[in-house]
Amino acid sequence: MTMESYVHRARPGATGAPIFFVFHGTGGDENQFFDFASRLAPNATVISPRGDVAERGAARFFRRKAEGVYDLDDLARATVQMAAFVAACKQHYQSGPVIGLGFSNGANILANVVIEKPDLFEASVLMHPLMPFEPNPRSGRGKVLITAGENDPICPVPLTQALADYFAAQGEEVQVEWHPGGHEIRGNEIEAVKAFLAPYTA
Repeated sequence: MTMESYVHRARPGATGAPIFFVFHGTGGDENQFFDFASRLAPNATVISPRGDVAERGAARFFRRKAEGVYDLDDLARATVQMAAFVAACKQHYQSGPVIGLGFSNGANILANVVIEKPDLFEASVLMHPLMPFEPNPRSGRGKVLITAGENDPICPVPLTQALADYFAAQGEEVQVEWHPGGHEIRGNEIEAVKAFLAPYTA
């Protein structure tokens, strides 16, 4: 598996600068967060893959059996494939630290890559993630920001908080930013993302 594993947009950055991966939500594509990432990290290489699974025409990164019910076999497949894609891009662009941002389904594939490959991403932003199973214990040393809505009907608070607690218990440095709304992205989330990524985007 190589850089051709996913249709993607790429903007090369400076050699040795961070490489910033952004992952869209269900029904999005490689354009959803590409410009946002480019503004956040003007010197970084920006990579935005398109999910390779279609659900009634909507692009996703792995299959699900129902709302909030994952196809765990396909999640495992997608995690291996995405981790290899990230590693190949990092090598190709001769990049520095690997950082990531995902929303909804994109946050979920990013979260599972971080779980399974804890040394790959140095810093990860998970916006409205949902992890409806208990991951295996492992040691980690990265940084994770989770943002979410207190009334999100798709990502219930207990499951989002459980993911934050899991990462903290594994040794990750975890921050959580809530807003009182639902599954939409709000301004305080954006500000939290900017502050969290500031050490990598200057």
